[in-house]
Amino acid sequence: MAETLFSKIINREIPADIIHEDDLSLAFRDINPQAPVHFLVIPKKPIATINDMEESDRELVGHLYLVAAKLAKEMGFAEEGYRAVMNCNPYGGQTVYHIHLHVLAGKPFGWPPYQDKQKTA
Repeated sequence: MAETLFSKIINREIPADIIHEDDLSLAFRDINPQAPVHFLVIPKKPIATINDMEESDRELVGHLYLVAAKLAKEMGFAEEGYRAVMNCNPYGGQTVYHIHLHVLAGKPFGWPPYQDKQKTA
């Protein structure tokens, strides 16, 4: 796989606001946030797209979601809720060909429109 922006971040060739690192993954704040909280969780192993995952990547990909949940709890938005999503290829919105989990929080997402239970009670 060709070198990507994310492999350069992993190798510390370019800076990033890293919020988590372990043997398998790295998490850092998105430089173009789409929500008040927006960070990426990436595997250190280069995998271009979801379509390129293999059976042997099952635990690695699960680990990315566990890291997202751990960080959501640590950052205080787990109970309120968040979105965790991977994009795949151009029509899916993927721009960096190294799989990555977007974690977005700090505002309501989805349909029907979110209603704050405290405001309606």
